[in-house]
Amino acid sequence: MNVSFNGFNENTVTFEAQGTITVGAPVMITANGKVSAASGAFCGICKSVRNGYAAVQLRGYAVVPYTNAPSVGFSKISAGSGKITADSTNGREFLVIDVDTTAKTAGIML
Repeated sequence: MNVSFNGFNENTVTFEAQGTITVGAPVMITANGKVSAASGAFCGICKSVRNGYAAVQLRGYAVVPYTNAPSVGFSKISAGSGKITADSTNGREFLVIDVDTTAKTAGIML
């Protein structure tokens, strides 16, 4: 891609991490101030994990691995097993900027 969307409107918040969370994976809020690996709807993408805390990107452009590629444009997406997937039934709508079928990643706006 010839342009970069990295850094646009990024907001990152620190949460207490529950269970194993992988950097780059979608996460969901599980309790007051706590996140875990997402299964279904997700709130953001884990940017780092250290000493039981996770930095979670809640806004901006993020590149995330996928199992079933979403379509570019507004697409309904959910998460599971550390990846996003196209999910027209239970997914939340996100703006999908780009899909890399070789790397199996999608660039989305949170």
